[in-house]
Amino acid sequence: MGKLQELGEELRGVLSGQGSRLLDSFFPPLVFLLINSLSDVDAALWGALAISGGFAAYRLFRRENLTYALGGLGGTLLAALFVKLSGSGAGFFLPGFFSGAATVILCVVSVAFNRPMVAWSSFIARRWTLNWYWHPQVLPAYNEVTILWAVAFAARLTLEFWLYQQDALGALGTVRIFLGWPFIVVLLIVSYIYGLWRLAKLKGPSVEEFKAGKTPPWEGQKRGF
Repeated sequence: MGKLQELGEELRGVLSGQGSRLLDSFFPPLVFLLINSLSDVDAALWGALAISGGFAAYRLFRRENLTYALGGLGGTLLAALFVKLSGSGAGFFLPGFFSGAATVILCVVSVAFNRPMVAWSSFIARRWTLNWYWHPQVLPAYNEVTILWAVAFAARLTLEFWLYQQDALGALGTVRIFLGWPFIVVLLIVSYIYGLWRLAKLKGPSVEEFKAGKTPPWEGQKRGF
């Protein structure tokens, strides 16, 4: 029970403030799929744009962070352009292929330069000392988890692109929704469990030990990745 509570607290800490992103990325494609199944592509596009614009207006009214709302609106506008250019409703999901491919490439390139993307993500979320991530007895754990991310995102991209080629719009939309945030949460849990286990095997310093300049043997990082 203690470990489950720890996982829950860590996820809340990492994902804090991301609720708007969850809603902004989840509802537009869902609305598009629902309206497209009942009407036509044009109506579905207007519905998706309306829900994206509604989120942006709501967050503006509440003086909340507009970053994700505007990102969702911009993504929906770009998707609408792809639908018009491709002449198919499946074009709505084309921008996701580009962002997915960019994520995989970024993961691979960051590992090649020994500055793994997962380390940067952790640094942005936790604001730990950046140089700790590059310690030789810490860095391998973040490289390996970044490789895991590359494989996971590549597998998701392959499945989605195959469905796109089959013009299976309903299946593509369903996969995009369920392999969105639910997929990310599972990936974060696996990354956290493996990452802490790997740090223990590497026997490197914890963040606090690194900041204090302590010499080995170290107790190592017991919580947080």
